[in-house]
Amino acid sequence: MAFSIVRAKASPTIVKSGGRPLALKFDAALFGNRAYLERQVRRHRAARSLSERCRAILRCADGLPSKSVAAELGLHEHTVGKWRRRFLKDRCDGLLDEARPGRPRSINDDQVAAVIERTLRTTPADATHWSIRSMAAETGFSHTTIRRMWSAFGLQPHRSQTFKLSSDPLFVDKVRDIVGLYLSPPNRALVLSIDEKSQIQALDREQPVLPMMPGVPERRTHSYVRHGTTSLFAALDVASGFVIGKCYNRTSGSHT
Repeated sequence: MAFSIVRAKASPTIVKSGGRPLALKFDAALFGNRAYLERQVRRHRAARSLSERCRAILRCADGLPSKSVAAELGLHEHTVGKWRRRFLKDRCDGLLDEARPGRPRSINDDQVAAVIERTLRTTPADATHWSIRSMAAETGFSHTTIRRMWSAFGLQPHRSQTFKLSSDPLFVDKVRDIVGLYLSPPNRALVLSIDEKSQIQALDREQPVLPMMPGVPERRTHSYVRHGTTSLFAALDVASGFVIGKCYNRTSGSHT
């Protein structure tokens, strides 16, 4: 039986030679789903396979045949046709991977949520943060299970970062002035970013450092000898990136 493609308002519909539709039109299938498809294409963290399928469906919705879409996206024509049919049948759910065969899950979503909640909201009694093995002992799961849960949600309790909030009410104005000076300095002006590090301890090991040897790392003593302090003054030329630096034995107004 012969088939043909009939286009109406840039939306393809597959029909028999007699004119009876075989599948829903793309405009009906896309109703309420286009925003989801476009969002998945734009997302940087979306799975590449899902993003590729959504992009293929959107190109098909523009009226392109499967062969043209496949050539444009570097796919096989049968692959585009497969996802086109699944989208027409199940909408966006048809673009997801089907459940794979194998042993059913032994840990349900509520148990996973409980582990994640405990990781985020509590701390162990004898430590500052949870470790994989301490959480495994607390919940009764294996440490590999805890590792997979934390990896899936991007949790790393052992890591921390610092931040500083300024209490200066004019902080924003000052930042704008400084950044504006860096980005657009006056003509024939030399812009330097200057900072100082004072009271740096000049330390030396009590014994000479033993050099690295095959199979043996470099070794040094734990004890050290103080040789006073020094102060480092440095200036960064914003235009060229050149750093001017010098150390002084003591800090005084004459050095600045």
